[in-house]
Amino acid sequence: MDEQQLNSGKENVLTKIRIKVCGMTMPSQVQQLDEMGVDFAGFIFYPKSPRYALKQMTANELKKIKGKINKVGVFVNAEVDEVLRIVDECGLYLVQLHGDETPRTCEMISNYVSVIKAFRISEDDNIEWKIREYYDAADMYLFDTEGAGYGGTGKKFNWQLLKGQNIRKSFFLSGGIQPGDESAIAEFVKDPVAKDLFSLDINSKFEVMPGVKDMDKVREFVENLKGKQR
Repeated sequence: MDEQQLNSGKENVLTKIRIKVCGMTMPSQVQQLDEMGVDFAGFIFYPKSPRYALKQMTANELKKIKGKINKVGVFVNAEVDEVLRIVDECGLYLVQLHGDETPRTCEMISNYVSVIKAFRISEDDNIEWKIREYYDAADMYLFDTEGAGYGGTGKKFNWQLLKGQNIRKSFFLSGGIQPGDESAIAEFVKDPVAKDLFSLDINSKFEVMPGVKDMDKVREFVENLKGKQR
């Protein structure tokens, strides 16, 4: 196989990967993501976060955001009733639980809306053991870097930790993904574990300040991964 064929094959793999841009605070930027063909926009409902969505926009403004893009609400140890109330008020399509939520909490919420359970992974974790109790309780998983506190750290996640794992559920790959990672992502998707890779999750490495994205960086990343099919 020559270099041109190899590059073409890599492009074909990458164009199938979904993209989630998290930490959105501006409806106008969400609209731009939708026009780019980004699949998911993440809105953080954790008041301690510098990207707390309701500090920058009202629930009604968020609900009015339309398009093909899927709105994901990110919560940290919130009460079930609070999560479900915000889902309704903001018109969310999915919920991402990024705290210490129990399988029972995930199950209760997933009876109403699809749930992504986030796991902060360290070098010493037994990943299959860590996720096993959530298999029937969550619809999808998300893997991020272990760090102090809750939410994304912006630190690069060691994807090698996932290799050889049997996840058996669709998952989001997060943790410090940045411009220029396209080749590394192309290598990762060749591993058997990537058969369950559902979406990439990008955030802080594509910002000019917390909650405000550098849309040129996002657009270039999207085009490199997806091509210009949409």
